[in-house]
Amino acid sequence: MSTDISIKNINRLAIPALIAGISEPILSLTDTAIVGNVDTNATEALAAVGIVTTFLSMLIWVFGQTRSAISSIISQYLGANKLNEVKSLPGQAIVIILAISLFIIFTTWPISNHIFKLYNASGLILDYCVTYYNIRIFGFPFTLFTIAVFGAFRGLQNTFYPMIIAAIGTITNIILDVVLVYGIEGVIPAMHIKGAAYASVIAQLVMAVVAAVYLLKKTPIPLKVKLPFNKEIKRFTVMVLNLFIRTIALNVTLYFASAFATSYGAEYIAAYTIAINIWFFGAFLIDGYASAGNILSGKLLGAKRYDALIGLSNKLIVHGVLAGLAIALCFGLFYYQIGEIFTNDPAVLTQFYKVFWVVLAMQPLCALAFIFDGMFKGLGKMKYLRNLLLFATFLVFLPILFGLDQYGYKLNAIFIAMIFWIMARGFPLIIKFRKLFLPLAQKR
Repeated sequence: MSTDISIKNINRLAIPALIAGISEPILSLTDTAIVGNVDTNATEALAAVGIVTTFLSMLIWVFGQTRSAISSIISQYLGANKLNEVKSLPGQAIVIILAISLFIIFTTWPISNHIFKLYNASGLILDYCVTYYNIRIFGFPFTLFTIAVFGAFRGLQNTFYPMIIAAIGTITNIILDVVLVYGIEGVIPAMHIKGAAYASVIAQLVMAVVAAVYLLKKTPIPLKVKLPFNKEIKRFTVMVLNLFIRTIALNVTLYFASAFATSYGAEYIAAYTIAINIWFFGAFLIDGYASAGNILSGKLLGAKRYDALIGLSNKLIVHGVLAGLAIALCFGLFYYQIGEIFTNDPAVLTQFYKVFWVVLAMQPLCALAFIFDGMFKGLGKMKYLRNLLLFATFLVFLPILFGLDQYGYKLNAIFIAMIFWIMARGFPLIIKFRKLFLPLAQKR
């Protein structure tokens, strides 16, 4: 089967995936910017949004791994011209993941106070965390549903419809954030941090509904679930379990980063919130090329086009690193103005400016790590990804974080440790990929 790996085709997949990918960080950045500029207790509210966003991101990343597993399997079967054999898989996977999401709601909602105490939240910040989370968690099933649908679209080599769905959700969230947080005098009362939470839930619901409509109308994949289970459900489950363990390791990194930042004081966690959300935004921008790698690599593997796989990886490295440098340069040109978008608290801005340069320096390194991470997911190599992230988290990030913290580096300790964490994730993937596929490509 012929698969186009030209830059034009890569960008055809990468640019819509990029736009779709930044929807989640835009939702968080919108909440951060809106809540950080309220008239009452803005710093505490901003800190709470940051803590809750970290925890919710963990849940989404842990349980949203269905996207990569679905995309990998469907793209491989598409490459082998056997799509009909796995058409029932996405619907079955969605039912499983929705059941899990309801379980998460019912188990975490009653103990949310205790959860955020683990992040060193206390006093007003803790109260805001509980208020914000106990509303936002009800959008969790809608988010997981949409993520699974995006996986089906990716497997079919389509990133255009996910882009449309994500754009609708993002615009909805931004409008509702402004209206519900600040209110409309005489019409809608200002709801402060509750308004931000309601805006997110409604936007997630809208995205889920639109995603279902597009999947049913634009693809041959049904949502109706039939038994018996698809023959690939076992491989799907193993993939998800490996990614589940991997994502727990990833979120150990984010947990310790957030917990350390919170322990330093309100201005530190507020500054960390701004910095990490900008990092997420940059990471998701680069992830557009990772998505293209994910989508095309699975199809090329199914078609046994190993030479094209090597060519694809070389092109993605160049364009991903250039994208990372461009992101760093653009943010660097507005170094001081960016912080003022999110807060006018001088103490918070002082801490933010001390670490923002590290966030910018990470962008090209993130490109390498995320692109090959995406390709390995497309290839179905989830076990290796699991083991590598366990190594990067427990033998690289945590020792460096604890070591630098002892010397009083504070937020710099967190972000410097993250640089080494990213390098430990990226470079081994490049080496492993070339060892796997260069010999196979040379045989053809």
